[in-house]
Amino acid sequence: MPRALLSVSDKTGIEEFGKGLVELGWELLSTGGTKARLEAAGIPVTKVSDYTGAAEVFGGRVKTLHPKIHGGILGRRGVDEAEAAQHDIPWIDLVAVNLYPFESTVSKGASLEEAVEKIDIGGPTMIRAAAKNHAHVAVVCDPTDYGEVLGLLQDGALSAEARTRLAAKAFGHTALYDGMISGWLSDHFGIELEERALPVRKRQSLRYGENPHQTASFYEEVGSGGRSLARARKLQGKPLSFNNLADLDGALRAAFEYKMPAAVVVKHMNPCGAATHEAGISEAFRLALSADPVSAYGGILAFNRPLDAEDVKTVFRARTFFEVLAAPGFSDEALQILGKREKLRVLDLPVDWAESKPSGTDVRRIQGGWLLQDWDLGVEFDWKPATDRVPTEAEEKALRFAWAACRNVKSNAIVLARSDDGGFVLNGVGAGQMSRVDSVRIAIDKATRAVGGSVLASDAFFPFADGVETAAEAGITAIIQPGGSIRDEEVIAAANKASIAMVFTGARHFRH
Repeated sequence: MPRALLSVSDKTGIEEFGKGLVELGWELLSTGGTKARLEAAGIPVTKVSDYTGAAEVFGGRVKTLHPKIHGGILGRRGVDEAEAAQHDIPWIDLVAVNLYPFESTVSKGASLEEAVEKIDIGGPTMIRAAAKNHAHVAVVCDPTDYGEVLGLLQDGALSAEARTRLAAKAFGHTALYDGMISGWLSDHFGIELEERALPVRKRQSLRYGENPHQTASFYEEVGSGGRSLARARKLQGKPLSFNNLADLDGALRAAFEYKMPAAVVVKHMNPCGAATHEAGISEAFRLALSADPVSAYGGILAFNRPLDAEDVKTVFRARTFFEVLAAPGFSDEALQILGKREKLRVLDLPVDWAESKPSGTDVRRIQGGWLLQDWDLGVEFDWKPATDRVPTEAEEKALRFAWAACRNVKSNAIVLARSDDGGFVLNGVGAGQMSRVDSVRIAIDKATRAVGGSVLASDAFFPFADGVETAAEAGITAIIQPGGSIRDEEVIAAANKASIAMVFTGARHFRH
């Protein structure tokens, strides 16, 4: 008689699976809550402790760690029969196990003691044992596979290909679980690991990557909490593409830099329009779109406040095509109006988005490895006037707006901004240039309002005075930059000559 061991934390479908196995002539072994669920459904099952003759100990910490269990799973058919018979170890032919809910436990802000008790030991051990011996044993760690497995067993047996596929999935499952625990512990105690795994789970397949010839998928970070696009709900519209998701991430980073109502339009990972306005989201959107209405076409539109019907009407009256619209909430009437644009992708952000931060580590793939770093969340910075003239109160507000926007522009980054009718708005962006002075020129050229009276933000220091001199010729009145160049004195002298107020932040914000 074939034998299966069922011990699951997620009990979805376990009664149907157990019943199906029994009807096919299988004997069932089980523990704890799984055994109780099977018995309540009238399914015959043997308790593991009765099977092994060893009681569960230490509050259930040790239940399945026994030679009769792991020998039955790991024994090689056709090789180890004599030894198995000598030690009274019958074979176990199928293992259905999923793990203690560590992910959901830590996502709720569990204490260290609570988290540790949700670290499964017996479960991963059984899964790995069965996966190692997949030539003879089937391992099932996902309830969605129960139906397929039963169907194959009803047809005769699980093929070697099916067992191998299930084993590969099982090793991925335990790797994710261990990676999540390792990451949580290292983050909790501030430990930098020499070896680590990135715990990710496939969220969806994408039509293609950056280009149609590239395949792509969206994987979410598991157990992260905090800001996560995986937590955003797509309310309507076409599936999100690789580029949509990348641009959306940039738009949300920029929009939530601000405390005031803000609207941001991102195109190819750079804000082409951004504004805040004390009167609310509609006015912020109007200003943001006016910053570069041509580039906004086909962009990603993000807000840091919920949208009501009038806000959505304001967006539609602009008659500009956007790929995605995202906000932390929508009124019922707003959703009804948005529903008329069926292809528009609309994302509803979690209500805690503004208060939360991205968790874990910022990761970037390179050929042959990964680059890991802390997230650039440095919104606090020094404010050190470097020139004879200090910024006026109005210039200071505009500089702070520009500095927040500049952090989200590709380096070399230059941002012009100015006040406008109760709000602040981008007035030209120079992004991704090899020369900083070229970024200054591009930002000036892209301005849709008077450059004279605007302020300028630079994500890194000016290596030469030419960038400041170019800004001065265009009428820039104040500049914010990190400082730290060996030619700072020349740069400051150029600003003083033009009566430009310049502030050093002491913090660089490259975004490569």
